[in-house]
Formats: sequence, structure tokens, C-alpha cells
Amino acid sequence: MLKKVAGRKPTQDAEESPSGRLARALAVIELLAENAAGMQLYGIAERLGIPRSATHRVLTSLVEPGYVHQEQLQGTYRLTAKITSLAFTFLARSGITDFAQPVLDRLAEQSGELARLAVIHGKELVWVSKAQGSLFGLRYDPDMGQVARLSCSASGHAWLSCLPEDEALSLVRSQGLGTRNEYGPRAPETEEALLKHLRKARRDGFAIVVQAYTPWTNAMAAPIRHPQTQEVSGVVVIAGPAVRFTQERMEALSSSLLKAAQELSVTPTASAFVTRRFVRPAA
Repeated sequence: MLKKVAGRKPTQDAEESPSGRLARALAVIELLAENAAGMQLYGIAERLGIPRSATHRVLTSLVEPGYVHQEQLQGTYRLTAKITSLAFTFLARSGITDFAQPVLDRLAEQSGELARLAVIHGKELVWVSKAQGSLFGLRYDPDMGQVARLSCSASGHAWLSCLPEDEALSLVRSQGLGTRNEYGPRAPETEEALLKHLRKARRDGFAIVVQAYTPWTNAMAAPIRHPQTQEVSGVVVIAGPAVRFTQERMEALSSSLLKAAQELSVTPTASAFVTRRFVRPAA
């Protein structure tokens, strides 16, 4: 994300260069993605350290093709669904949903809960595909495209448990620890508490969280490893209401979860999104 550097003012050439304009447009998109209700122009300019006139030019360039919409009454700017549409069009054409969906469908049927796939994107885990096994009653069914909070989600723990502890903590620090006020009542709030979870996940080969991501949801996740390099490219997850998806139930489903992770790692001609060699991000 583009940030203002104290004591340094960008030159006019840098501000008006194509790369400078692109960096600003991407920074605005990332900021609006974090503020779904929208933001005023002055708020965007202040957060990114960009002059209001330049911010207005960037927003105008994003409004015209339909990536950003301006509310006429409040004057706030917000992202449109066009960004989401592009992302899911890419995922569909990459083949990831085609080869993953049958595995997720079966896992959802076996568990009676939500099964979903998250892929590693840089320093983040993004949920990209799902299957719902609960046909009625209470169920957990979040939107796709969300970024997992690494410190308190089963998917985050499954990925981090496969990394050296210093790299895992570096990723968590860059995103921030999820607090119990923000997430579930059993979310680890210190690095020491988090490492206990990661060490257990490393021993077991899968992660379990109990009311750590939300107050009423439990989840389990297993890493998807490249069949040759053993590097992790994503995770497969089962999640459901805590009253039904108990720790005992999760442990009973561990073999099914691990089998699904294995299938996703060796599917022939699978999408490069999942079978590529994962390059660890710089700390």
C-alpha cells in the first residue's frame, strides 16, 4: 500500500509518471477494499498522504471504467462489484474451481458443514471456493474473496505451522494479532499463545481452532503441499457452528480433511494457483 514517508516529498515527475499514477490507483483500491462503507475524498487523501487534487484525479480515473462508485448524497467513494467479478473470472478460467469443487463437495457432504479452499497470495490467505454441507438450520456460510486473519483462523494456523517460527511470526506481525474483542473469545492474543497452537498443528498435520475466529464457530484446516517440493500453496478448511461442530467431531473428521488436502495437491494438470512452487515472502 502506498504510504506517506515522513520528511520526503515526491517529486512532480514521480507523482505524474505512469508508475506513480498506477501505484496511487492500486493504493486507493486497497484502501477502499478495507472500508466497504466507502470513504470521503479527504479521508482517502489523508490516509495515503496524497494531495487532494491528485486523489481526485485517481478516483475519477477509477470511477469512469466502473471500478469505483461515488455516492451523490454523501460524496463517499466505494468499490463496485467489478473488482470482485474480475477476481472470480480469473479464478474460474485458471481452473481452480473446476478441479477443487468436487473435492470440496464431497468433504462438505461427509462433514455436513462448510468446506472451503484458501490459496496463498503473497503474505495473505484468500478464500476462493466453497461447498456448503448444511442444508438447513444454523450454518456458517461466509462470502468468498475474504482474507483470513492468520493469527486466529484455522486456515492461518495450518499455513503458519508449516513455516519456520520466525517467518510465521513475521507474517502475523505484518497483519496484526487478532484480538478477542475483534474475533472469538479464545483467539490467541500473544505470540507465545499463537506458537502453542502452531506447534500442535505441526505435530498433528492439521489445525483446529475453537471459537477463535468467531464466538460461535469452530474450524479445522490442513495445508495443501506441492507433491514434489512439499511447499504449501493453500489450505482446505471445514468450519461450522460450535454447538454442532465440536472438537470431538473435528478430530473424527481429520482423516477426511487430510485426504482432501492430498487430493488437491496431486490433481493432474491442476491450476498453477495451487500446484505452483510457493516462494516464501520476504520477512
